Amino acid sequence: MTPAKRMEQRLKRLQEHLKRENPVLVDAVNQYRELDAVAQKLGLLSGGESYATQISWWPMISILGTFSAGKSSFINTFLGMDLQRTGNQAVDDRFTVITFSPDGQVRTLPGLALDGDPRFPFYQISEEIEHVSKGEGAKIDNYLQMKVAPSEKIRGKILIDSPGFDADEQRKATLRITDHIIELSDLVMVFFDARHPEPGAMQDTLEHLVKGALRRNDSSKFLFILNQIDTSAREDNLEDIVSAWQKALVQQGLSAGSFHILFNDKLAVPVANENVWARYVAKRDADYQRIMSRVDGVNIERVYRIVGAMESQANEIEQQAVPRIREALQRWKKQVLAADALVFGLLAVALLAMSIEFGYWEGLLFNPPWLAAFAGNLWATLAVLAVVVGLALGLHYLIRNRLAKRLAATLSKTESYGNLSAAFLKSTKFWRSIFQNSPAGWSRRTRGRLDAIRHATDRFVQHLNDRFTSPSGDKAKSA
Repeated sequence: MTPAKRMEQRLKRLQEHLKRENPVLVDAVNQYRELDAVAQKLGLLSGGESYATQISWWPMISILGTFSAGKSSFINTFLGMDLQRTGNQAVDDRFTVITFSPDGQVRTLPGLALDGDPRFPFYQISEEIEHVSKGEGAKIDNYLQMKVAPSEKIRGKILIDSPGFDADEQRKATLRITDHIIELSDLVMVFFDARHPEPGAMQDTLEHLVKGALRRNDSSKFLFILNQIDTSAREDNLEDIVSAWQKALVQQGLSAGSFHILFNDKLAVPVANENVWARYVAKRDADYQRIMSRVDGVNIERVYRIVGAMESQANEIEQQAVPRIREALQRWKKQVLAADALVFGLLAVALLAMSIEFGYWEGLLFNPPWLAAFAGNLWATLAVLAVVVGLALGLHYLIRNRLAKRLAATLSKTESYGNLSAAFLKSTKFWRSIFQNSPAGWSRRTRGRLDAIRHATDRFVQHLNDRFTSPSGDKAKSA
């Protein structure tokens, strides 16, 4: 089966799932097919790739942070069951993907269950791990596992618990998976441990997570949580600790996301001063409610995010990919013309010097002795001209091909809109003139197809708005 057919089967299975879970998005898959066709025509995607696989069609909530930051305790409290092991040490060194169990059983499945299932956002993640850490791709079970649990809190959602970032020899691959998770998540909770009040000790975590959030246009999905804050109740310095952590985040440049405090009633030891303890509990409860409100909203946010991603991809193709390919083509044309002028100029000078050396000139008249042999033979003359032209064209195409490959090596292969290098090379095929400024596959009709996708996106948004809001005051349709 070809990669293109495998991808088509994957998209069909996705649509079957959406018919049951979220019918409003079924047609969105068709629009992604149309977007894929445009990108494949440009060379940004291969036949076995699809933008639909770069997003998660399930709402995703990721729990990130360091060891002993209380991630597992929070997850168990949220689920209402003791699913994750807890402790001050590294109790679990793998990413755990938690999904709903329809039969009421708790099970732990190996990483292969995620790597080999195209319905999950970790399909073939082992290949990416292999790219960043040679030999680790085959050890997918060392990085991922899936747990299914009968908790209604995760019905229709994916919850991801991460290992700590204080990590080990697998650090590169761990951070690569982390970046992948952050990219796909609708909500990212970053936990810090209030029992270690010096933010400088967490500098590496702050560097990777906080600065990663700053580079994103969806940084509002980050929640920074200072957990186990009850340990400061005896000194009654809640505000000082919170302020120190907020200052550390600001110093890293954080200007988005939100900051919260938490602690676990089962593990906390109340202080004698009831007023102090009541203040801590009130603050914790208020923050927990805000966190749960964001969790409850991920289903709706996911639908809008999928539709929005489709429009963003269309815009990126037209406004970023096409101009960058066009700019590369202009550079390539100038380089080819300059190289042709140099090479053919040097050849002309060399041939002129040789003809003078051999005495082929009579004053300003070029009259080599072999010229008379072709004077009366038209076919021989044409054959010689054909050979000369052929050699000249061969040299020209060798030059343009070498320059195209050298320039393509400087272009990105991993942009969000696709492989810019491959798209450029497609536009430099031998049958395309160097004077063609537009990329291969780009035309007024292609632009019209992108416009149609954007119009479809607007219709999706209006349909979603009809389900969730009504400015006129009429009752919104049931979601």
